Amino acid sequence: MTLKPVDAGVAVAAHRPAPPPPAPRRIATRAAVTAVLLTAVLAAVCASLAIGTKAVPLSDVLTAIGGGTEGDAVVIRELRMPRTFLGLLVGLSLGAAGAVAQDITRNPLGDPGLIGISAGGAFAVAASIGALGLTSPYEYIWFAFLGAALAGMLAYAVGGTGYGGATPAKLALAGAAVTVLLDAGTNTLVLLDVRTLDQYRFWAVGSLAGRDAQLGLQLLPFVAVGLLLSIGLSGRLNALALGDDLASSLGTKVRTTRALGAVAVILLAGAAVAAAGPVTFIGLVVPHVVRAFTGPDARWLVPCSALGGAALMLTADVVGRMVARPGELEAGVVTALLGAPFLAFLVKRGKLKEHTG
Repeated sequence: MTLKPVDAGVAVAAHRPAPPPPAPRRIATRAAVTAVLLTAVLAAVCASLAIGTKAVPLSDVLTAIGGGTEGDAVVIRELRMPRTFLGLLVGLSLGAAGAVAQDITRNPLGDPGLIGISAGGAFAVAASIGALGLTSPYEYIWFAFLGAALAGMLAYAVGGTGYGGATPAKLALAGAAVTVLLDAGTNTLVLLDVRTLDQYRFWAVGSLAGRDAQLGLQLLPFVAVGLLLSIGLSGRLNALALGDDLASSLGTKVRTTRALGAVAVILLAGAAVAAAGPVTFIGLVVPHVVRAFTGPDARWLVPCSALGGAALMLTADVVGRMVARPGELEAGVVTALLGAPFLAFLVKRGKLKEHTG
């Protein structure tokens, strides 16, 4: 009887024993981390509703949520609740997008801006202000989302050309090239027109101020689809971490998975950039902090990073209101001030591990 040759990778995959189930201690740790993050998000929501130019007792906050009209109920419902809701969406989006971006590029320094999304949104905002004369964030918000989406798709299209498709290295290099090109265009636009510079620089620092509930409701479908897609891909992302060849031998469609991951990042980061501007460090730092406790399993890493991003975004917004009363410090500035030293601490302690494949 003649034996047909069998591909070595398939043979190895076929005879590899099934991985052992997670140890009970690891499951308990991950459940505890999830509970802590949920508690942190709830505490940040309460602080966001209670703290502002005027501090409001938590009892009045609960009364306002319940439909009361006494005291500061109107301020809480009309100003702080929409701002808190938008902060939740932005934080969830950036945290999940950062985790997915690091997995599909296997780059420990990856974040949503790695494939040009933030640069695309910035260029579109500057162009809409300078060329179309738009003056309100509600007028150029969709230009920011469109620019972010197009820039992400362009980076993926460029990185996907040639042999091997969109490999992590090619995707990162293409994103860097698109970012540099769009940043140059943005700088040209804002330097040629003082009015464009004045409006653009406020958007560019990243802020939740001056937004209402309608904006959050408009962006909610994009965020929901992006989160569901990210969580749905988490099993495939675990396979990608093993390397493209081994992932393919295990039955994972590498190119399709990486493309869908890029779509999730574009939806999430595009919505966040459109809503609050290019808020930095959340998508970069939060997944590393979460990974230190949950491990690299994307099935836990992605949702926990989303919760961590929401807690950090709301906390940064609250801190910004407290340190500069009666004014405020933009949330994007606070996240940079908090994130930069913490990232340096992680590097010093050797906590940033490369995604090998």
